Amino acid sequence: MKFNLLKSIALLGVTSILVMSCNDDENKNPNTINTSIDFTSQSKIPPFVYAMSGFEDLKISTLISSADVLPQSPSFVYGAQPDGAGLMKDPNSDGYILITNHEILQSVSRVYLDKTFKPVKGDYLVDAVGGLTRLCSATLATPEIHGFGPIFLTAGESGQESMVHGINPLGLSTDKSRTDRVLPALGKASMENAVPLPKEAYPGKTVILIGEDQSYATSHVSAGQLIMYVSTVGDLSNGKLYALKRTDGNQVETSMTLNNSYPVEFVEIPNAKNLTGAVINTTVNDLKAIRFSRVEDVDYRKGSAGNNREVYFTATGQATNNAPVEGYTMWGRVYKLKMDAANPLKGTLELAVEGDSTPGTGIINPDNLCVTENYVYIQEDGDSYYADAKHDSYIWQYNIATKQNKAWLNMNHKRTDAAWNTLYNQSGEMRLGSWEFGAMEDISDLIGVPNTFTVNIHPHTWQLDSFKNADGSGTSTNKEGGQTVIIRNVQR
Repeated sequence: MKFNLLKSIALLGVTSILVMSCNDDENKNPNTINTSIDFTSQSKIPPFVYAMSGFEDLKISTLISSADVLPQSPSFVYGAQPDGAGLMKDPNSDGYILITNHEILQSVSRVYLDKTFKPVKGDYLVDAVGGLTRLCSATLATPEIHGFGPIFLTAGESGQESMVHGINPLGLSTDKSRTDRVLPALGKASMENAVPLPKEAYPGKTVILIGEDQSYATSHVSAGQLIMYVSTVGDLSNGKLYALKRTDGNQVETSMTLNNSYPVEFVEIPNAKNLTGAVINTTVNDLKAIRFSRVEDVDYRKGSAGNNREVYFTATGQATNNAPVEGYTMWGRVYKLKMDAANPLKGTLELAVEGDSTPGTGIINPDNLCVTENYVYIQEDGDSYYADAKHDSYIWQYNIATKQNKAWLNMNHKRTDAAWNTLYNQSGEMRLGSWEFGAMEDISDLIGVPNTFTVNIHPHTWQLDSFKNADGSGTSTNKEGGQTVIIRNVQR
């Protein structure tokens, strides 16, 4: 299936044109603040996070949780492990549509919000049958930002044969079990996200960066990779696939250190569309691609022209019996890739944040990223339960200019509160890092309220029978709850 811009419009019908015209109208008055939005918590469940010292001006409210009943679809359950997400205007109303991956359920939900930002209705665009594999991070590509779409690019992560799905956010919920929406041209790998750069980054091209969450333990041939797909605008079927390597051929992740810059290039994976994931794994190793420890998320810098070719990505890290694996980060890293202005296949790579230099007190297994003009927000997944871990999963605020990294948001476990544990810790898990973060999204421009973000939360210990089978597929016994919060006064 070829997704160039004209065919995307044809597939989605008049509604996609309405999305474009609606957003264009909104952009005519970018300084107008939308006073219709009501930030009062719409959920009966309190936020599972709180601001760290120095960031007390953050305002946090719950947008939606698994325990909430939506008035127009009372049987809908917002499922477990909300991870990748995207928000768009609803072309058929004055409200919004929130698209969300539910990782463990292999599904994608769609929640309709009214003009005040209150959730009123929900359904599932993808269930576990259609999802095929765990769906982790995701990106909602839109014509106004990326030059094609709208299409929800959600990455599969259950082994090296997983693929990226291209989901119509305005599609029918009756199609949720379809398995033909995968995009083989974007490769096969244990993927975490597929992030298209803005259309201004390389005019006339679609450039998509893909993180591969392959770990050393599951493949002695290849570790995780940073992959790139390049095509003409919006063509998701006929482009070429590349892997990142150092120009000197050094594949060892830990040979790269802070305060140094390394020339890199993307090398083509020939005929990738027709290869198995196993063959791709072998091929990228033969091409001397850098062997990262689990590339879990990718995002680009926002703001002035040229920023969008400055890309950040995580290597989550891994260990064996609480000990490092030679050549790989254990506690995790964040990298900065500066792509050449004229050629996306060339650039330089730097180590921005190093977890191994502050074991247990600094970053612990960074997973998702949200990059603004001046900051990188680093979301942790600390459920590796390293013995030396000293804090729960944080979101860190990394200052791009000063290179300072500050703990910004923490999980609100309240482990010593018996009543709280009865309500939200049915599993009895008390170790640090037992909850994790999903996507953090800047929704400021879309809703017309500055410095406003959403954050997804996986409160793994919150488990109720009423949360089972949220997507209706009947394939999972998981009974975890999930939550999405709104955070205001976020520095951008």
